[in-house]
Amino acid sequence: MIVVMGMNSPSIGYSFGPVPSRRLGRSLGINNIPAKVCTYACRYCQLGPTSSMHAERVCFYHPERIADDVGRRLDKARQAGEAVDYLTFVPDGEPTLDANLGRAIELLKPLGVLVGVITNSSLIWRADVRAELGLADWVSVKIDAAEEAAWHAINRPLRSLSLTEILDGIREFASVFNGELVTETMLVSGLNCDAEILAQTASFISEIKPSRAYLSIPTRPPADPRVLPPDTEELNRAYQGFSEHLPRVEYLIGYEGDAFATTGDAVRDLLSITAVHPMRREAVARLLKREAASWDVVTELIAQGDLAELEFDGNVFYLRKPKHYVRP
Repeated sequence: MIVVMGMNSPSIGYSFGPVPSRRLGRSLGINNIPAKVCTYACRYCQLGPTSSMHAERVCFYHPERIADDVGRRLDKARQAGEAVDYLTFVPDGEPTLDANLGRAIELLKPLGVLVGVITNSSLIWRADVRAELGLADWVSVKIDAAEEAAWHAINRPLRSLSLTEILDGIREFASVFNGELVTETMLVSGLNCDAEILAQTASFISEIKPSRAYLSIPTRPPADPRVLPPDTEELNRAYQGFSEHLPRVEYLIGYEGDAFATTGDAVRDLLSITAVHPMRREAVARLLKREAASWDVVTELIAQGDLAELEFDGNVFYLRKPKHYVRP
């Protein structure tokens, strides 16, 4: 295995936040994957097009360095009176591509905070991935469609991946996982909002009995600008259809707020958060105010090519421009 130390910059680190999470309260995020390394090229991805697409698990970073970085950020958050409910692997890529994921989770457990992983499920057909995910306290598996054509249309997976194997892997994981399992389905108008497709997806999810089945919509700038969120009729149809099969269905369609944590370093905070979590203009303004910094910070980062300004659904967002990862 090759260890890639491409994101060892002290200005970024491996963790960010804590940030407000619609699922987990106050979440301290962990970025264990280089920018845009993934098994999918989802049309709705909030972080832009996938730059490196493969399904080989790689040791990207030393798990000890990840744990040390998370520990330091957690200490700072606690000293500042910031609550942290979860340590969450939610990188700008697929976290299970990290061959050190299990070891990183083990190293984080002594910190005394619940550990979560948000995965697109693409590698869950592998026994080693299921075993490592099983070390977490909370796991979210993505199931945007349980039908082949819709899966390809919305997630644009690697050709080597098999939806049948992925669904079987999810079933196997759900049957043995002792933590809290949730599902997330991103609804995109014209792709997976058809009544028949929704029924197939809901029927499959009902088999694995998650504690919650989340329905989400694009709320940040998508990789494909043609992507549209469902209209009110489609959204209601999805909710009603899922509710026929599942006891707890919840929307993830609201703005999560702008109560982002600060460390005193405006540049580091902005780049750390926007590397994996695009921020609305008002959230950025509030962060800068808390750190007694001016909007010049944003202007300079944009001029340097480190930050991008995007508009989506009537709101202005800021997103860190990813450094392209070259596969070893």
